[in-house]
Formats: sequence, structure tokens, C-alpha cells
Amino acid sequence: MSVTTKICGLSTPATIDAALRHGATHIGLVFFPPSPRHLGFAQAEQLTARIPDHVGRVGVFVDPDDESIERALVSGRLDVLQLHKVSPDRAAAIRARTARAIWAAVAVKTRLDLDAARSFVGAADRILYDAKTPDDARLPGGMGLRFDWSLLDDFRHPLPWALSGGLDPTNVAAAIARTRADLVDVSSGVESAPGVKDVDKIAAFLKATQP
Repeated sequence: MSVTTKICGLSTPATIDAALRHGATHIGLVFFPPSPRHLGFAQAEQLTARIPDHVGRVGVFVDPDDESIERALVSGRLDVLQLHKVSPDRAAAIRARTARAIWAAVAVKTRLDLDAARSFVGAADRILYDAKTPDDARLPGGMGLRFDWSLLDDFRHPLPWALSGGLDPTNVAAAIARTRADLVDVSSGVESAPGVKDVDKIAAFLKATQP
């Protein structure tokens, strides 16, 4: 099975280049000021210039306003908008307005949480299953938390989907084997400190996703 890979939260030329060199199919650019991985629009424009057209540029947003999305679309030349804490109606409106593919994040802790995926049919192009963070957490993801992959057993996915949450070079192969995910997403699992990506961990993660 061919697995596609998103390295998320990249913020330096060296880490962008490492992800590309080792075969990442998608690069995630975070536009959320509370995150240690947040990019300013000028910084995003400089980094995006390094990404070839065959690699997907994914903008990551948390309950964004229209102006932020528009500025990020231009600076990041985004192909995909990954939306956290956004309702299906809002996702559908953003999709219609931007004509971009929408990945809707669904936070998972229990089997019942998966039901939210069905509400995004017609509003999103892909579901990103991520680990649910504590209620008082400042960030909706990127905290190294994972959910119980067995929750996905026999679940009838209403849309194409991706696996996120707590993945790293040591467990991603097992995660792929267990869930049959065809797209995996990593952020904190390839960092040496919050927001600081490690080129060796990026290389190891991408190697581990290959058959």
C-alpha cells in the first residue's frame, strides 16, 4: 500500500528541504499565532518558494477568519486548507469561497467522537483524525498525544481520511499496519523541542512510512 505523508509545522528552509529530500508528499504550514509553529505571511511566502508544485501545500488553521485565510492563500500558495474547530457549515463556506480542498480535523478520544466525521460529507474532502486535547489546552493538536487506533476498527469512513496525533518515527509503521491509513501526518513527533523540527527525525519518520 502506498502511503502519503504530511510533515506539519515546518518553519525553516533546512527542515523544508529535509522533508522534500526524503519524500514528503505534503508540507504543512501553520497559521495560528498561539502555536510555536506559527508562520507570518512573509515567512510563509519565503518558505513556499522552496516547495515544488508536485508537493501539496497545506495551510493549517484554527477557527480562522476570512481575511487570514485569504492572506495565507496568497503567501503560502496553498492547495489544501486543514481546518480545526470549524463547523461543517463553516467548512463548506470556506470550501465554496476558496475553491480549495478542505481537510476537516475530527478530535478523537472515544468511538462516539468518530461520528462527527459524517457531518462533514459535502463540506470537506478529507477527514483528519487527531487526538483530542484537554479542554484547557491552548492548542488543538501538535502536543504529541495519540488516540487508541483500535477505535477505527470497522468504522465506515464517510470520506477519505488521514491519521494524526502522536505519530513519530518509532510508531508510524505500526500505526499504518494497524489502521490501514493511506495518509499520515506528523508534527511534534519529529521535533527536538516544541516548534523545533529535527531533520534526522524527519528522515527517520519518512523512511518508516515506506513498505
